[in-house]
Amino acid sequence: MNTAEQFIKDRLESRANDGALRKLSSSHLPIDFCSNDYLGFARSIALKEQIDQELKENDLHQNGSGGSRLLSGNTAYTEETEFFIAAFHQAQTGLIFNSGYDANVGLLSCLAQRGDTIITDELVHASLVDGARLTHAGRYTFRHNDLNDLETKLKNAKGNSYVVTESVYSMDGDIAPLTEINALCEQYNANFIVDEAHAIGIFGQQGKGLVQQLGLQDRVFARIVTFGKALGCHGAAVLGSPALRQYLINFARSFIYTTAAPVHTIASVKCAYQMLTATDFTTLIRKKIKHYADLLNDTGHDHATPTPSAIQTLLFPGNAAAKLAAALLQDKGFDVRAILSPTVKSGQERLRICLHTYNTDEEIRQLASEISQLKNNE
Repeated sequence: MNTAEQFIKDRLESRANDGALRKLSSSHLPIDFCSNDYLGFARSIALKEQIDQELKENDLHQNGSGGSRLLSGNTAYTEETEFFIAAFHQAQTGLIFNSGYDANVGLLSCLAQRGDTIITDELVHASLVDGARLTHAGRYTFRHNDLNDLETKLKNAKGNSYVVTESVYSMDGDIAPLTEINALCEQYNANFIVDEAHAIGIFGQQGKGLVQQLGLQDRVFARIVTFGKALGCHGAAVLGSPALRQYLINFARSFIYTTAAPVHTIASVKCAYQMLTATDFTTLIRKKIKHYADLLNDTGHDHATPTPSAIQTLLFPGNAAAKLAAALLQDKGFDVRAILSPTVKSGQERLRICLHTYNTDEEIRQLASEISQLKNNE
């Protein structure tokens, strides 16, 4: 066995010994409290029919794009959709990337230069961490949602500085104090970048996001809006100024050196945005969130801290404890998954519960009842 193969086997064995070995699974239990399909768009027959009609009406029949957007893969339809998305979010322009990961890595890796500073919340998406790592800028983290710690880092920032947060955090479901962070950025002449992946469809009028709900759309430097969560599609867009869009076209490697998304993907995103305006989905999902929170408060579960987002967590420290808790709920038909270290810090292992418009009140009540039993079984 060569040394590379031995290295691989040793790393996998170590991960398995820690109870943290990841495996793919194609099985799905009957009652979904796991997926990011918060509004049910990914499973929506109405959306599929709307997409089919959009493709037919616009004679969009290609199976693939045929190349990168700087070569043969761009279309007028894609650019029109970008500006449609930007207008929806009250932004000047937008640029579509093939995934949220591509958007985050592409944006951060090309922006900050040697002598600049990137300051990220310690709990931001891995893609934002990876984007920052690809720069030669000074990199700092601040304690989660800690304004005092952020200000300390800002006082020491050099060059062009960028503060990066999520609006709704993917593992805890809590929200960032965006207004206060933005005020600090303005005070210290820093550029504020907000990842809205888990806020789109949930917060703001017609699900436009937390930035717009707070009226910050003209004050932040850039936003990343993701299509693979509440919109039920795939891809993402960076929203910002015309100069930022042109800069990304020229310098964001994850945009330049990849085959463009097929036009079917672009049409899907456009139709999903149109669907957001057709029904008051934010009210529907908020009713589910409140129902869950009320029931969890009644159980008095020590591990539960209900959030205002569609993401709810139950802490079960230790990979074994989290996997056992998930297995007990799965045995009852609930698709609830454990989030293990190293995805989260050791001691912060948890169940991550996602609420959806299609979860019935009775399903949520049953889940809360089973969660109460988890507490009693400890």
